[in-house]
Amino acid sequence: MNQTFTQKNTKTILTTTISNSILSAKINHKGAELVSLQNLETKREYIWEGKPEFWGKHSPILFPIVGTLKNNSYEYEGKIFSLNRHGFARDFDFQLIVQETDKVVFSLQYNSDTFCIYPFKFELQLIYTLKKSELIITYKVINKDQKTIPFSIGGHPAFALNDTFERYSLEFESGEKLISYTLEKDLLSNKTKNIELKNNQLPLTYSLFEKDALVFKSLQSKQIKILENNSTILNFKFNDFPHFGIWTKINAPFICLEPWLGYADTTNANGNILDKEGIQLVESNSYKEYNFSIEII
Repeated sequence: MNQTFTQKNTKTILTTTISNSILSAKINHKGAELVSLQNLETKREYIWEGKPEFWGKHSPILFPIVGTLKNNSYEYEGKIFSLNRHGFARDFDFQLIVQETDKVVFSLQYNSDTFCIYPFKFELQLIYTLKKSELIITYKVINKDQKTIPFSIGGHPAFALNDTFERYSLEFESGEKLISYTLEKDLLSNKTKNIELKNNQLPLTYSLFEKDALVFKSLQSKQIKILENNSTILNFKFNDFPHFGIWTKINAPFICLEPWLGYADTTNANGNILDKEGIQLVESNSYKEYNFSIEII
């Protein structure tokens, strides 16, 4: 485990790296964002490098909402609060509270800035653990309040694609019919499109993403493999997450696999956060924990 400082736009960014005999993972303290996952033997990098001409992020945390709210706001106990797309956690510096060779724990506590837009006393922990050829990412939402906290949470890891985009495919655990909900001005409509798999596989083409992300309210599969020229390069496991998104930018050399608890507001949402589709609840003085993992093949 080591820490490094880099200069980016004159601002110092602190990163921490964990490793074992097979993998290394680097995490920015800002947003506790995974920015690198590398096979130490082959030197292959699996996380998108974040070129701003396509998309300047790597693997941001989505909290306390996933996607966009109607009018970028929500109502709670008669008050209106503004909250931007995907929430605020990715924009804050996390505190490193546990550091081991192959494991780190980052923490974000509620503060005066968060309380203005999200009136709850919470702690959000991101836990990164390497086990052999697998990186396990755990989200822990801790309620430090005297009331129930509503939230959504999700991952947004972008995987680097070294070859031509059309040489890749996604292999789903189940041979299911995918039902993707269409986005209208970043909100979920009631329009859907069916996507047929062939031998459990979805060949990647940019035309799939002409209208933004593929959004699934449910999947039978809890594992998705990325295939490069018909050979598996990684297995993505997300057993704790009922909702899922797949996304890229047109002509960009990456693919995002996004495990979610919750999703964007629907076009007919009433704005009350407690009525929001997909919203999660954590009771006072308790916590909820979820994890997904990236297994390098």
